[in-house]
Amino acid sequence: MLLKKTQYALYALLNLARNYKKGPVLISIIAEEEKLPKKFLEAILADLKTQGLVNSKKGKGGGYYLIVPPEKIDIASIIRSFDGALGLLPCATINYYESCSQCKDENKCALRSVLRELRDQTDHFLKNISLLDLIEKEKSLEMIESRRS
Repeated sequence: MLLKKTQYALYALLNLARNYKKGPVLISIIAEEEKLPKKFLEAILADLKTQGLVNSKKGKGGGYYLIVPPEKIDIASIIRSFDGALGLLPCATINYYESCSQCKDENKCALRSVLRELRDQTDHFLKNISLLDLIEKEKSLEMIESRRS
């Protein structure tokens, strides 16, 4: 399960992606539109700024904006930057690997093997989903929903 911080980062990035090249967006606007706590959002945007994904402008007309195109920001990298590993066990991760005390032999551990396969599939899937893809998905879901009404 994603941490709240990761979820909020994704919602904030989606908001900024929808406004890409339209100018900075105030934190209060992002918080209101995405139903996010403003104080927590400030810390998340600061983290995203440190990661080089967003920047901010102070003063009149200020706010936050993406400095990386939405199609270049994949979901896997955002999850990893806030949640850490995609693997469900430390022995099934790459970047955060830790040996498992329960395994007699990791190379013969069926659970580790299955969870590594899941991690690999999850990584491949999420690396191929960008913020732009999510925006396009939102639009298609809105169209489907409007047809039902």
